[in-house]
Amino acid sequence: MQHPHPHPPPRPVPHRKRRRGAVLAAAAAVTALVAAGLTTLSTDIAEAATARQVEALDRGVVSVHTDSGNLVSWRWLGTDPDDISFNVYRAGTKVNSTPITGSTNYFHSGAPAQADYTVRAIVGGVEQSDSVHAVQLRSGYTDVPITAPTGGTTPDGVAYTYEANDASVADLDGDGALDFVLKWQPTNAKDNSQSGYTGSTVIDGIKLDGTRLWRIDLGRNIRSGAHYTQFQAYDYDGDGRAEVAMKTADGTVDGTGAVIGSSSVDYRNSSGYVLSGPEYLTMFDGETGKALGTVDYVPARGTVSSWGDSYGNRVDRFLAGTAYLDGVRPSLIMARGYYTRTVIAAWDWRNGAFTRRWTFDTNSSTNTGKGYDGQGSHSLSVGDVDSDGKDEIVYGAMAVDDNGNGLWTTKTGHGDAQHLGDLDPSTSGLEYFKVSESTSQPAELYIDPATGAIRWQLSACCDNGRGVAGDIYAGNDGAEVWSASDTYIRDEAGATKGREPSSVNFLSWWDGDTVRELLDGTNIDKYGTSSDTRLLTGSGVHSNNSTKATPSLSGDILGDWREEVVWPTTNNTALRIYSTPIETSTKITTLLHDTMYRTGLAWQNTAYNQPPHPSFFLGDGMATAPRPAVYTP
Repeated sequence: MQHPHPHPPPRPVPHRKRRRGAVLAAAAAVTALVAAGLTTLSTDIAEAATARQVEALDRGVVSVHTDSGNLVSWRWLGTDPDDISFNVYRAGTKVNSTPITGSTNYFHSGAPAQADYTVRAIVGGVEQSDSVHAVQLRSGYTDVPITAPTGGTTPDGVAYTYEANDASVADLDGDGALDFVLKWQPTNAKDNSQSGYTGSTVIDGIKLDGTRLWRIDLGRNIRSGAHYTQFQAYDYDGDGRAEVAMKTADGTVDGTGAVIGSSSVDYRNSSGYVLSGPEYLTMFDGETGKALGTVDYVPARGTVSSWGDSYGNRVDRFLAGTAYLDGVRPSLIMARGYYTRTVIAAWDWRNGAFTRRWTFDTNSSTNTGKGYDGQGSHSLSVGDVDSDGKDEIVYGAMAVDDNGNGLWTTKTGHGDAQHLGDLDPSTSGLEYFKVSESTSQPAELYIDPATGAIRWQLSACCDNGRGVAGDIYAGNDGAEVWSASDTYIRDEAGATKGREPSSVNFLSWWDGDTVRELLDGTNIDKYGTSSDTRLLTGSGVHSNNSTKATPSLSGDILGDWREEVVWPTTNNTALRIYSTPIETSTKITTLLHDTMYRTGLAWQNTAYNQPPHPSFFLGDGMATAPRPAVYTP
């Protein structure tokens, strides 16, 4: 697809919370080097440039119908000029009276559900060509057709079918529109602690119109469950099309029908676990599903009992993410273990090949990971915690620096939920909130992620399985935090600020203000001091992952900066996308071009799903949102 709006060259943009000392020439030099295929940047260039590689997206126009008309919204791209404005057209006729400057949405009163909209940007006083046509949400949602894999029967005679599970988004074919990567999970999927055979895990690449680009079957030698398959969809090589990475094994069938390794071997034991045989990491082509490159998975399982038990639970606890470790281009993060030994491997995908950037191993006597054992959580977070322009991996009660060395550990052990973001706008940089599973560790911790210093903590009490951080209440400055074991929301100092909300799960920017809403199960609620108000009830859909009750995906995937939510329909024949019908007067660059948020969207599917957070404070009383310094391949 052609992009009619010319992108200006990347430029350094000051951020009140980050050191942005780069100059335009450095960012332009990086762009030129990448375009020329040079994969190793000089130290001077890499350190000077702040522009990061992002997707070349279209306008993402969406029209949400209500009884009163249609809310049309679209993306303000990171590569757009600051002073851009817009006109909205219905079937070629402009519907706004004056150019839209203060937002990226327009309510067209009285219009029918089937109205066809485009948006034209105005740059330097010159109106540009039409955008893509709006995705129409005629009933407040749109359905993306999906087709379940054929079920089967396990060796012990148990029949299973398939349910749509976690999803991600990326531009798989380079047309500027986001596509879905969907994980199908068999109905006999297991937690690692549960014995028994499972069906295989299946991954689909799907366009918004329901066209299936490919299907990957991970095969019998990859067990199914929340902790086994963590997939990442991102443009790692900068060719303008996303790749998809995941752990594979003998018998995995790629999107072209080719088999990785042996198609006949079966490494499952009588309890259904896979505790022998080779393990691989494969990068797949986003457009075709073809296996582009396969290497041994790092780390190998080695001795099963060295990971914490002998029957196969803790050895197969995997996490994954994407991080800008050099500050410019994305790298793949693949990890194993968090209860005892932890190993994190960082990979670059360049010129059709994997290169391992570094390996962090708590068992290594020469690595600064020594002594970091047992500090991982059921998820990870990625962000520039030390303001050096490069990303770190926050991995539970520990963090790993961009160079693969241990940065800090609080030694407070494993937890089920964690949130990294700019939670406190009164202080520079990011903050970090987590909960603890251990009954002997603090129930909640509020941490400085640059140093690991604990700003405050609550006394140990229990297995505190849920925790959330986000600005849900305008009556308090900054974000609020709360957990399953507490009865209050708390501020950045740990002081109580009101009653606990109705859920301790996901978050969503849904209505017209900058305060975030509560997303739980198939509902979105707005927090109130006495009770919560229902804003959305998903119709004919189901949440995922049992009591975790998470959507397939939630994030800014269409329209303006507010967040869509995607649930599978009850019969698993569609992914149902809901987008807000509520007008906003706030103008923010698409969160897809904030790389901390974008990588958060990429790792959302990892293990115990968590919502993404941007690199800046987005909430009540926020400063003007910063423009990102980004470039497109």
